[in-house]
Amino acid sequence: MTTTDQRKGRITRWLETAPAATFTIYAIAAAFATYFCMYAFRRPFAAAKFEGASFFGTMLGLKTVMAISQTIGYAISKYMGIKVCSEIKPGQRAIALVVLIAWAQTALVGFGLAPDNFKVVAIFLNGLALGMVWGMVVGYLEGRRTSELLLVGLSCSYIVASGAVKNVGQILMSAPYQVSEAWMPATVGGLFLAPFLAAVWLLNQIPPATPEDHEARTLRESMNRVHRWAFVRHFFWGLLFMLLAYLFLSAYRDFRDTYMVEILTDLGYPYDSRNSSVITQTEIMVGLGVMPILALLNLIKDNRRGLVGTYVVMIGGLVLLGGATLLLDRGLIGGRAWLVLVGMGAYLTYVPYGSMFFDRLIASTRVVGTAVFAIYLADSIGYTGSVCTMIFKDQVVGGMSKLDFLKTFSYLLSLTGTVLLLSSAVYFLIHKGRHAAQE
Repeated sequence: MTTTDQRKGRITRWLETAPAATFTIYAIAAAFATYFCMYAFRRPFAAAKFEGASFFGTMLGLKTVMAISQTIGYAISKYMGIKVCSEIKPGQRAIALVVLIAWAQTALVGFGLAPDNFKVVAIFLNGLALGMVWGMVVGYLEGRRTSELLLVGLSCSYIVASGAVKNVGQILMSAPYQVSEAWMPATVGGLFLAPFLAAVWLLNQIPPATPEDHEARTLRESMNRVHRWAFVRHFFWGLLFMLLAYLFLSAYRDFRDTYMVEILTDLGYPYDSRNSSVITQTEIMVGLGVMPILALLNLIKDNRRGLVGTYVVMIGGLVLLGGATLLLDRGLIGGRAWLVLVGMGAYLTYVPYGSMFFDRLIASTRVVGTAVFAIYLADSIGYTGSVCTMIFKDQVVGGMSKLDFLKTFSYLLSLTGTVLLLSSAVYFLIHKGRHAAQE
């Protein structure tokens, strides 16, 4: 046994020789668990309503300002991640994950201690830590022959986790626990800290990509500033269309997620201790609808055809989102079915941005780079849109209910997003395809 082999853990050595199915199941489970636990530090506060509380007596609701503050921190973290996550060495990822979560939990303790109006500072610091977790986890999974399956499995974590951690938060605030709205987020985080550490340890046992992976999906290398600018210049117009679509899409997904409690109440499904699992049930149905469709993309081995397939799924998601809202307005489906369908439509479009789209793009064009860089470029733009949307909702159309706002947003995203994605597809599949053939 070589010195290099001796430095590897027993699980790593086992995974190197394990059947592909075994490796895939292990990697999905470890990545899923890691990111699922991360959501326990990010989303529990959304289960609280902070009813009647305003920010320093202004027209802005305290929960809205909290959501904006966390999202601003998260967006800044995404901008930082453009550099950090694309340059970090593989051996540093596990330590970085632990430090980020420790920072986030400390901020939640500060959230519990701070007066109401200053909780926005603590939740901002919380978001500032968590925005880079996704990139660290994706770094273990990208550039492999089964990356679609791995990344789809990872993506399923945040679809299900958002509802699950809100459910845990609601239970803690109810009898017999009676945890306050202020201390509930830190309590949820504390419950998930040990599972997170165990999940990171398991994730860190995943061996590097093999030469066969490099041949199928190109070698993924850390990107310095020169590489990042070259990537943007090479794909400028296609990226512009994609990022504009993602700006609206990310804002839509974040609004639906943040105000799910209020939207369910408007639809006639009150969220309380007697009905605390409604969000989890809704999001599980969304995940069960989305994941099999996206997993099928792994059956497409040719990377260019895989990119075409990804576009078809993403545009189909936008069509579903608008179509479901039309059915609701005409009284053909109920509110719960609508919430599931628009969730499926949004995630069928949203998930590929954070996983297989950029992985396929790099593999089909064989440019130097990592999918993590492109993902973080998109996320930084997307969460900026989320902040602007929440401010717009409260300050410009404050009289509109959150349900009516989401329905209007559904129509806008369905139409605008489809045009932008089609424009991007024309650029990447026709213009860039022809250019690559000439090269």
